Amino acid sequence: MAGWLLAGFGIALVLEGLAYAAAPGFMKRVAAAIGLADPGQLRIAGLLAVAIGVGVVALARQL
Repeated sequence: MAGWLLAGFGIALVLEGLAYAAAPGFMKRVAAAIGLADPGQLRIAGLLAVAIGVGVVALARQL
């Protein structure tokens, strides 16, 4: 279980790093927009991301 968690964390870092390396200006604008967003909107977006992530992991484990 710890291996899966560590691998998932590593993949998340790779994907985020790629986004910042490929489009740093865009990522700065996204970060600024997040700073201006309503906390309720951020909470909903976070819960949606969790739900999608759980679905992706469940799907990947079935393959």
